[in-house]
Formats: sequence, C-alpha cells, structure tokens
Amino acid sequence: MRSKENRAADLMMLQDSITGFLCKLDPSLKLKEDLWQREEGGGGRTRILADGDIVEKGGVNFSAVHGPAPAFMKADRFFASGVSLVLHPRNPMVPIIHMNVRYLETSLDGKVEHWFGGGMDVTPHYVFPEDARWFHQQLKAVCDPFGPTLYSDYKKWADDYFFITHRNETRGVGGLFFDFLKGTDTFPLERVDDFIFALGNQFNPIYEHLTRNHGISFTEQNKTWQLQRRGRYAEFNLVYDRGTKFGLETAGRIESILMSLPPLARWDYNVIPAQGSAEETTLNWLKKDIDWLSAK
Repeated sequence: MRSKENRAADLMMLQDSITGFLCKLDPSLKLKEDLWQREEGGGGRTRILADGDIVEKGGVNFSAVHGPAPAFMKADRFFASGVSLVLHPRNPMVPIIHMNVRYLETSLDGKVEHWFGGGMDVTPHYVFPEDARWFHQQLKAVCDPFGPTLYSDYKKWADDYFFITHRNETRGVGGLFFDFLKGTDTFPLERVDDFIFALGNQFNPIYEHLTRNHGISFTEQNKTWQLQRRGRYAEFNLVYDRGTKFGLETAGRIESILMSLPPLARWDYNVIPAQGSAEETTLNWLKKDIDWLSAK
C-alpha cells in the first residue's frame, strides 16, 4: 500500500489531471488557484473554475492535513488527504457532478488505523434516463474488477446517503458512495487504495460524455427550474453532508469547504410542476433504489 506521502502526491497528480482536462474541454474557463496552509498542520490547493461555456462555477480541491485529532475521532492525531470536486454547469440540460476520494489515518496510543472513503454521483436538473443508465454502467465497470457486489453495495449506499429526508427525494440519480473502508480478507486495503484511484481516473471520460448536451437551447422556465434544483443541492450539502461537517469540525478552510455551493439558486414557495411536464417527470425519477442499469 502507498505511504501517506506517496498517496498525497498521487492525489495531487489526480487534481492536475482533472483540472487540465476541464480547461481543455472548456477553454473559456477561468481558473483561480489558492494555496493555503492549515495552522495545525498541512494545507492544500483550492482550484476554482468559473465563467466557462460549460461550467458556470466549480472547484477541484486537494488537501493533505494533519495534527491533533478532534474529540469526535477518539484518537490522538490524524492525517487526511483527498481530492474533492463539484461542477455546476451553465446549461440546465447538463447535470451537476460531484466526486470525492479520500484517505484518513488516525493514531491512538501508538495504534494506527487507516480507512478510505469517497464516491461519484450526478444531480441532473432534468433526468435523461439514457444518460443515467450510461453513467451507472461506467461506475459498474470500475467496480467489477474489485468485487462482484461492489457496485450494488456502493450504489445502495449512495441512494441512502444522498437522500434529502425533509423533501423525501434523492439529490439526483445517485452513483457510488463508500466510507470507512478499512479492508477485509476479500477486499484488502491495498486493493481499496487502487480502487479509489481507478474511480478518480474515470472522471474525465465520464464528464466529457455527460456534457454532450451543453449546446442544447433552453428557456427561462428551464433556467428557473435549474436554480430551484440547485437550491435542493445546497440544502443537502448544508444540512446533511458529512464531508462539510468534517471540514468544519477539523478547523478546515471555509472558502474551500463551501466551494460546492452553486453561484445562484432559488427557493420558491411550494413549487408544484405542471402535470405531464419534464419537471414533473424529473421529480418522479428522484427515488431510492431505482435500477438505473435498465432504466428507460
């Protein structure tokens, strides 16, 4: 298994790969890099992307932080490193995408524990079943070499995790989510380590395919709906997301933590889409446990 230093270096390379790809895919993007240091130990590179033809606002962040562990970890010290990204598209026909791969190490009385977490999911403003099906096919292809049940297990985990309880709807069409992977006899830590990079390295081809609708024309009604769906996205990240809470509880950098929020959003009162509309159809797809591999 990689050392924590080598893993952090590989994660920085993953950040470089993704930001380079995005700037090539969307040449009008404005890229701002912010190097920062954490007083307690470590630091990171925040890369904010804005004002592109495809990406209206987003970020691809890397961090590697360490120091005394907060009380909730029940440890003396910790080390955490990862890449996290969120991209909000300009066109309502292109989905929001999120990916995170991370490693955490804790020590208590000389005993060291390691675990991995992460995932990838998409939040369409308008659900196109063929795109959701293709996306889940790509995720299954990443998972299958590492175990026959990984896709179904982590897909279920995503369905449960990315659920807006107070709205009784999923955040989007799901994807993969996994956390606290400490290794087992059938899936040892070394393989988990390889798996998170296999997932990370699939981001570029997946996102390129999912942006194929960015040239489709849209109406003011479509744009209003996009802003309303962005509001749902913000609700989840601020109310439920454990990554947001972890960053705040470990004295993380607030600007980097909240880069996941959209540039604009709406919260209109009691929005009920017209019967038979594309908006109503989208809401009907935002349910748990849909078999996206066979969705039509």
